[in-house]
Amino acid sequence: MHILENLQTEVTKQCDVLVCGGGFAGISAALSAARAGKKVILLEKTYMLGGLATAGLVTIYLPLCDGEGRQVSFGIAEELLRLSCSMGSEARYPANWLDSDDPSKRTRADRRFEVQFNAQLFAILAEQLLQKENVEILYGFYAVGTHKAGDKIDAVIVENKTGRQAIGVKSVVDATGDCDIAHIAEAPTDTFKQGNVLAAWYYSVGAEGYKLHCLGACDTPDEEKKPGRVGQYLVNRRFTGLDGVELSEQMQLSHASIMNDLKKNRAEDPTMMPCTIATIPQIRMTRKIVGLYEMTLEDDKKYIEDSIGMVCNWKKRGPVYEVPFRALYSPKVKNLICAGRCICSTESMWDVMRVIPCCAVTGQAAGLAAAMTDDFNTLDVTCLQAELQRNGVVLHERELG
Repeated sequence: MHILENLQTEVTKQCDVLVCGGGFAGISAALSAARAGKKVILLEKTYMLGGLATAGLVTIYLPLCDGEGRQVSFGIAEELLRLSCSMGSEARYPANWLDSDDPSKRTRADRRFEVQFNAQLFAILAEQLLQKENVEILYGFYAVGTHKAGDKIDAVIVENKTGRQAIGVKSVVDATGDCDIAHIAEAPTDTFKQGNVLAAWYYSVGAEGYKLHCLGACDTPDEEKKPGRVGQYLVNRRFTGLDGVELSEQMQLSHASIMNDLKKNRAEDPTMMPCTIATIPQIRMTRKIVGLYEMTLEDDKKYIEDSIGMVCNWKKRGPVYEVPFRALYSPKVKNLICAGRCICSTESMWDVMRVIPCCAVTGQAAGLAAAMTDDFNTLDVTCLQAELQRNGVVLHERELG
């Protein structure tokens, strides 16, 4: 234990790669870095892995395919999908993908490569997988500050039940979902201007059995303006997701919406009871890094030289996007890289990139890059790409055949 120069907080732990955030992006980053032989610590402010997908009950693992019979996301993105339904799925089981080895039989008319999974099962399975790879998981840890030596972070300051302490780092992956580390470290960031609409997803048991209620809108608010689209607003208000008081109010409005929905449903089914409600705010988009490349919807089918993997558009069939490494970091903080919904994109593309498969694809690349260097500006991307390919990732659409 020691004290860094000009830092009064005690450094209690050291690691090669610190992953901040235990959602799908953070899980993927931690796995990737640990499998590269590095000492990895994963911070998660709740006491459950999976983030919005588990504690937030958004339990739909959206597609790994383009909707036209081609898988586009591979590597850890596929590994975690298979893990999520390894003890059974709740719904959307893609039998044509998981039970068939014949890709020629997959067509545009088939079910997409997605699944609805159980939040609690996945959280435990993911924890066990990380433990197997010797990742140190620290629950109940908030990152509240950074200490920098020049243009690199050398320690992240955290708070937990014990109090305030610091973790010495070589590289940091920001998988917080809110780009918190980049913001704290004064890397350039931008916020979601439209704001989030209220969502109140919950589970119940009753005459219909065990059921997920997707209550409230969850897409980009601009989507509601399209002709023929019916709004699903629970309240006439939007949320930044970046203010503590606002988030408290949002959770209370979410709870009130659940209660109203329950009372309405119980009029027809008196046996209906809630069995799970979200324990974190169901906020989708908040803050992102301003990287060297901004992804857009027009990147569909575009060849990206520094691609670190591919993702699809979960909202419609057809589009395929190659994800640029340049969208994951800013040169302002050399050893900080972002993953998941924190990466650089336009607001419309943000709604595509925020979902589970995209988080896993960017998380795997970010974790591996963090294991390879403490300066992402100088990293030879071809070396990163070669290692990703060795780990099963397909980088370019033209490689799909």
